[in-house]
This record gives sequence, C-alpha cells and structure tokens, in this order.
Amino acid sequence: MHYRTEIDGLRALAVLPVIAYHAGFAGFSGGFVGVDIFFVISGYLISSILLDELQNQKFSLLGFYERRIRRILPALFLVLAFTAVIAWWLLLPHEIAAFGRSLMAVVVFASNILFWKESDYFATESEYIPLLHTWSLAVEEQYYVIFPLLLAFLWKFGRKPIYILLGLLTLIGIATSEWLWRVDAGANFYLLPSRFWELLIGALAAVYLKNNQPAAGWLTQLLSLLGVALVLGSIFLLNNSLPFPSSYALLPTLGAALIILFASPNNLAGQILALKPLVFVGLISYSAYLWHQPLLVFARMQPYVEPNLELMAAMAFCSLLFAWLSWRFVERPFRNRQRFTRSQIFIFAAVGSAFFLGLGYWFAQANQVA
Repeated sequence: MHYRTEIDGLRALAVLPVIAYHAGFAGFSGGFVGVDIFFVISGYLISSILLDELQNQKFSLLGFYERRIRRILPALFLVLAFTAVIAWWLLLPHEIAAFGRSLMAVVVFASNILFWKESDYFATESEYIPLLHTWSLAVEEQYYVIFPLLLAFLWKFGRKPIYILLGLLTLIGIATSEWLWRVDAGANFYLLPSRFWELLIGALAAVYLKNNQPAAGWLTQLLSLLGVALVLGSIFLLNNSLPFPSSYALLPTLGAALIILFASPNNLAGQILALKPLVFVGLISYSAYLWHQPLLVFARMQPYVEPNLELMAAMAFCSLLFAWLSWRFVERPFRNRQRFTRSQIFIFAAVGSAFFLGLGYWFAQANQVA
C-alpha cells in the first residue's frame, strides 16, 4: 500500500477537533466526531495492509499483532507512566482508586466497558477522568481480535462475498446503533456492537480501492470536496444533545470515506489535505490523541491557576509538542524492525502490561487501605 499524504491530512482533521472539543473551545460542538473519522481511517489502512498480505500470501496473525503492538503500545505506555505519576501527586484517594481501575482496564483494552459502567462521556465529570479517551483504543482492539480472521476467511471465496458480508454487517451495525441509543445511550456510545460499522466503512473503501483505480475528472473533484464538507459540517454543526452514534454518525464517516476514495494529489481536496502543516499533525495524531486528555484534565485539577481558555490553549499546544516528541523518540524507533525484533516487541508488551496492571491494582488497593 502506497503512502497517501491526504490520509495524514484527514488524520489532522480528526485529531484537532477532538482536542478543541475537550479543551472547551467555542465552535467545535461536534469535535467528538474526530474519533469516528479515526475509526474509518483505521479500518481503511489496516484492511489495505491485510488485503495486500492476503493477495501476496503473506498474511500472518502473529505479524498482524506485532504491528499493532509496535503502533499502539510504546506511546501508550509512555503516556500511562506520565499520567500515573501526576495522578499519584494530584488526585485524592478515591480518585486514585478510580484511576487505578481505569489503568488496569486500559492495559487489557476494556476501558470502554469500564467507562460505560462508570461515566457519561458528555457529562461534566468526564472532564476530570484522565484516561477517558482510551475507550476508543479499546473498541479498535476488540474489533481487531475478530476482523483479520474474518477477512482471511472471506478471502478464500473471492471479492464478492467480502463486499456482501461487510456491507451487510455495516447495515446491521448502523441499525444496532439506532436501536441501542434508545435503550442504553451509554452502551451505544462506548461499546463495539454500535461502533464496528464505522471501521467497516473504512474496510469497504479499502476493498473497493484494491479492485479499482481511483477515478478522475469532475465527479471525483465534486465527491472529494463533498467529503470535506461533510467532515467539517459534522465538526461545527453536530452537538452532544444528539443521539450518537446513530444515523448522524453517517455524516463524518461517509465524509471520511469519500475523502479516502476520491481525494488525490490531482484534485483540490487532496491538495488541501496534503498541506504540510496538516500532514505534520496527521503524522503525530496518535500521540496527540493520547496526550491531550490527561494534560487537559490535570490542568483543570491543579490548584495553582484557575482553569481558563488560555490555560486550555496552552495544554492543547503542549499535547502537540509532547506528541512530536513521542512520535520522534518513541513511535518511530519502536516501529523500526532493525532496532527491535519481534521477540523483543512481544516481551516489551508482556512486561509493560504486567507492570501497569500491577500498578493499577496497587492504586486501587491503596485507597482501600487509606
């Protein structure tokens, strides 16, 4: 799969509104849809890699999870370590216990389930939960337990069954979210059954581009710009009073899909998204997403300065600065197979996970002793 600068530009359009939304900046009432855009991008990129491997008969489940570890865990462990130190210094005993539970849940990619039971994403108290944003990582990793095996199985039967089943599952997922928000809004927001279809939209885009050359001409120009308009419209026009995800989530997800399918260096949308500042933010977007929530939360909780717009803006900037440092000195080295072998990566994952599980348990128990 060849590198596409416009996809990094789209990543920037996903992460910046999320940061702005959580920082409380006016005008970004729908900034939370950045996560939905990330889901589509992830579904597209991972599916494209898997399809290439299946076509070249190089698919390996072990190799897949090695890539996921290299991509996800190094930067995540760094942020968890930083967050744990500040939490121990800043939080009250009962808050430390809650943080410990969330730390354990993050490591096993079950924080979406924990926060479904304990937190309302849109409630004011969510502004004081340092690891709340990790719910989306949990959704992705739960999805990727199943999806590679499903795609490898469907590949044996040709392209048409892949289209049919993934399309059917997407429709089922949309219907599930429309039903579930009426029954349990928290479960609808946090849990995989009403979210997987957003990743599948990206997967369907990958399947289409695997079998078709990107179109050209005025229609491509129009559709790619429509995608940008849907994404921007979602960010600025949606708000947390609407049921989400639901049919409203089709706006950012289909917008992201249109950009993936039709934006290119040959049209305006692709050229805008390939602007160097956007591409740069896109490259560091994963680390930026990890850093922004704890920085904003701790800024609100610290006792020295009254939280205000200037402080939140400074933390938003710091999230990008820390993201660049993480990307440069953590993400990139760990993704280099010349520096870290497969066995070293799996040992790193096991030891790091055990450490944070133990630390989270200790935090939770320390409060009980207190």
